[in-house]
Amino acid sequence: MSIFKKQVLSQATPEVVKLKDALERAHLPKAVKKIALKEIDRLSQLSTASAEYSIGVNYIDYLMGLPWDRTTEDNLDIHRAEEILNEAHYGLIEIKERILEYLAVRTLRLSRKYKILVVDDEKMTRRNLEHVFTKEGYIVDTASDGAKALALIEREHFDVIVTDLKMEHVDGMTVLERAKAKDPSIAVIVITGYASVTTAIDAIKKGSHHFIAKPLRLDEIRSVIQSALAKKKLQLEPKGPTLCFVGPPGTGKTSLGLSIARSLERKFIRMSLAGIKDEADIRGHRRSYVGALPGRIIQEIKRAESLNPVFMLDEIDKIGQDYRGDPAAALLELLDPEQNPSFHDHYLDVPFDLSRVMFIATANTTDTIPAPLLDRLEIIRLTGYWEEEKEKIAFNYLIPKEITESGLRDQPITFTPEAIQKLIREYTREAGLRELQRKIASICRKTARRQLQGRDMETGDKITPKIVASLLGPKAYHFEVANSEDRVGIATGLAWTAVGGQIIFIEALRMPGSNNLILTGSLGDVMRESARAALSYIRSQATTFGISENVFNNHDLHIHVPAGAIPKDGPSAGLAIAMALISLLTGRPCRRDIALTGELTISGRILPVGGIPEKILAARSAGVKTVILPSQNMTDIKGLPEAAQADVSLIPANALPLVFDRVLC
Repeated sequence: MSIFKKQVLSQATPEVVKLKDALERAHLPKAVKKIALKEIDRLSQLSTASAEYSIGVNYIDYLMGLPWDRTTEDNLDIHRAEEILNEAHYGLIEIKERILEYLAVRTLRLSRKYKILVVDDEKMTRRNLEHVFTKEGYIVDTASDGAKALALIEREHFDVIVTDLKMEHVDGMTVLERAKAKDPSIAVIVITGYASVTTAIDAIKKGSHHFIAKPLRLDEIRSVIQSALAKKKLQLEPKGPTLCFVGPPGTGKTSLGLSIARSLERKFIRMSLAGIKDEADIRGHRRSYVGALPGRIIQEIKRAESLNPVFMLDEIDKIGQDYRGDPAAALLELLDPEQNPSFHDHYLDVPFDLSRVMFIATANTTDTIPAPLLDRLEIIRLTGYWEEEKEKIAFNYLIPKEITESGLRDQPITFTPEAIQKLIREYTREAGLRELQRKIASICRKTARRQLQGRDMETGDKITPKIVASLLGPKAYHFEVANSEDRVGIATGLAWTAVGGQIIFIEALRMPGSNNLILTGSLGDVMRESARAALSYIRSQATTFGISENVFNNHDLHIHVPAGAIPKDGPSAGLAIAMALISLLTGRPCRRDIALTGELTISGRILPVGGIPEKILAARSAGVKTVILPSQNMTDIKGLPEAAQADVSLIPANALPLVFDRVLC
């Protein structure tokens, strides 16, 4: 140590000395420890009163506080994971299967036995190494010379090759070269009784993982094998797209992430991305700024004290963007399996390995997610819950929870199936379960108050439809279709939104004018084009539909979609718009209990659209009896419950002339 350095250390503050001692004990990667030591040396030359001194101390503390090598051991019991998922969530079969597939792949890859080839012309050495490696749990093959080893290498795959250097005909160097030529990832360990610096250097240059001199020591050979397989184990960590749960609010996306963490026995982190506009929230601030901090990712990893948590990125579709950078661009590095092993936070300014983190994202829709980011996500859609599913979830999960929350466990109440059906149909209108949970909670609270005030309900502790009406008041929703009459120029359409499917009504009106098409109802460009395409097709096929060609002269046509304050767009309404116009121009009413969805071309073809399960769910809730949908969308109804398919008749169609007589009275 130089005189100057000794003098610097002698002048260092007790805090700097403590930092240096703590750093020596900390399990930091070599590159990070080197940077930290350099920073400590710089601190020893600064005044403790300077701002840079406190920034440096905080930086060293943060580096040492990160879980560079701390992980939790995964519980890969797939049967236990399935029980946890079924216990916490009803239905969601596709998502559960995908999660169990992930666990199955992870279990098989991490439990794979490694294969070792021992090459040595000494029989005793081969037997001893084979015995030791087999006892350690490895699959072992042996070869008595280099030629036999080369034949085995050509036929089979090995993770590690332990070869003698001096052998007749084909030596260890040739085995090393041929093995590396076939698969550069094979770890080759050269052993010899004629060790020299020159041969060792030559072996290392040709790709040898290690060079060991005979006589062999078992502890040494075990340690070398473990270090050779360490990189292999990291490579076996399953890497793939980040799962992204997409669906309406209240369908259990966030709780699914928590269940995954429970099944794996990992730490769980939830980070909401809604409204984030500053890239520094993801990547952190540089230390040159006053009050600089790491990004939220590194902060949450430090709080979890684990290098492999389940990290949920909630509301990824609601990220903002302004002059402070694009947070979505920072997520590209975070969610790329090829880049996140060396994630770069501006504050840390050293690579941090995030490859062991299981990232899960949630969104209501994919429309607002940038295409490059969407490419890194594996989309799994939650379509919402059917009435039967909501009823079972209410009895199995929601009611017991709210009874406990309301303090009614000692004096529990019971809900009749008819009461829950009334809540679902007349007091809620949602794809998820939050509003249903609120209504059940409201009934439990009101019941608790009545019990305390000594006011008994008419039927005791049983909640019936009559009690629901008395506690919650008049019903909030009606069956729009079931309670409506058939009218000319009004067709029933189906739409998909970020909160689920919904019924829309397309109204058409004719008035004196100059052959103009008027479109109102906050329609987007796509719906406007759908309306023009529908009108063009109808005019070209007027005789087919029994429409007089003179009807278009000296008249304006007005198409309106009610709820004009709500913006509407998408191709799904093309078929419904055409039926509303045909109904208007022929004077034949549209059947209100038939709903339509599909994109219409100017040649009359019906093209497929998205959101079919959600639309059928909305149709059923509104009392629709028949849904006409594109023929190509029939593959989307495979997962529908049998009860839903029994209540709603699904009619596939690929051309408009095939269905207009069925829709019009």
